[in-house]
Amino acid sequence: MARILVIDDSPTETYRFREILQRNGHDVLEAANGADGISVARAELPDLILMDVVMPGINGFQATRQLTRGAETKHIPIVIVSTKDQETDRVWGKRQGARDYLTKPIEETSLIRVIHQLLSAV
Repeated sequence: MARILVIDDSPTETYRFREILQRNGHDVLEAANGADGISVARAELPDLILMDVVMPGINGFQATRQLTRGAETKHIPIVIVSTKDQETDRVWGKRQGARDYLTKPIEETSLIRVIHQLLSAV
């Protein structure tokens, strides 16, 4: 069972992620924006982070960059999960340090497969 931090400003999306993750045996931490997500990640050191991109204040690309360059959080795999599905978004997300990039609406089997791949690689 992994501790997974969901950083998303949509209560609906956060609820959906929580349902999927808990159904698959994971503990869920939540943050409603990039700044709070960075704080929770630093305090809790989750096993993996699911990161939205479009959020008020610090967006998901900025938060990913801060976390992947931070000494205490750079080991945490980040998966960007966004409605932004252009190839340039995927490339930019990976350049910020994301290990994978999935698009919403998320398919449960794809999400769980990516999570298991990343957690088994750690």
